[in-house]
Amino acid sequence: MRTKIAGIGKYLPSRVVTNEELTHYMDTSNEWIIERTGIEERRYAERHTETPTTMAANAAKIAIERAGITAEDLDFIIFATLSPDYYFPGCGVLLQRELGITKTEIGALDIRNQCTGFVYGLSIADQFIKSGMYKNILLVGAEKHSMGLDYSDEGRQVTVIFGDGAGAVVLQPTDKEGQGVINTVLHSDGTHAEELAMINPGSHSGYHLGTEKFGYPNDDKDGGLFVTQKMVDDNMLVPNMTGQLVFKTAVVKFPEVIKEGLEKAGLKKEDIDMLVPHQANLRISQFVQKVMGLPDEKIVNNIQKYGNTTAASIPIALCEAWENGRIKDGDLVCLAAFGSGFTWGSALLHW
Repeated sequence: MRTKIAGIGKYLPSRVVTNEELTHYMDTSNEWIIERTGIEERRYAERHTETPTTMAANAAKIAIERAGITAEDLDFIIFATLSPDYYFPGCGVLLQRELGITKTEIGALDIRNQCTGFVYGLSIADQFIKSGMYKNILLVGAEKHSMGLDYSDEGRQVTVIFGDGAGAVVLQPTDKEGQGVINTVLHSDGTHAEELAMINPGSHSGYHLGTEKFGYPNDDKDGGLFVTQKMVDDNMLVPNMTGQLVFKTAVVKFPEVIKEGLEKAGLKKEDIDMLVPHQANLRISQFVQKVMGLPDEKIVNNIQKYGNTTAASIPIALCEAWENGRIKDGDLVCLAAFGSGFTWGSALLHW
């Protein structure tokens, strides 16, 4: 018994934010952004009415319909995001409510693995389905980055990269030959956790981080507060990224984890019909493509239109490739991601 993607859907907000628009808020240019990231535009959710949960629901409804089931047939929800509606509870239960299926009282699990959230979620769902515990799992990735970015010159390195959106799949068991998930490979290394992170607000009070850059030292009078005035005054409630380190690590770990999955399955890179990498940076994807020796027709890149949508990027890209006829029944598809943590992973599956 294997796990198949029975239905897939995506949702992108209607508002298109071009590189030119960002130049009104920070010292940047269309050329600067494209040269470093490949991104030409991204989508931003409506500020007051769209959340990660509502976007996830829109994507989920499409995936559910394409799977030929109803929302009431779902028996588990897995929700991956780094930008939840609330600090707690997680978005899984909010999505259950948004879909109107609270009476079934199915379980809901939240995944906080940022860019690798969808791959980690797929691995978890695969185990549940292979064990026979669940038969219809809704796995979603949804992000609303636009509400938490720094639109000053100081934050431009991060802000120009990210966009909003959601992707969803319905996962079911299959015994059909040549179909379903073959394997998943998951890794992490917390050595450089703070180099790609949103440190504040949090419960650390500066403990063991060793620098006021991330909060207050332990002996400060406000050291025990979740949010302090200093965090607000010093613009500390924004994401932090050491871009060069992230890039250098990603271009090593991406090919490694893809090759590991192929070796476990007794396959070669030439067997891949479509590689769907996390849309972190077009330059990273191009580097990985070159290392893997894959032609353009065997890799999906849509970061140019949507930016980096973190946990949503793989399901959005996968859905778009399938909708455009680039992925067909029986194709060997490889999903791969690297991100904050650092965490990274891959998944091999036959469509």
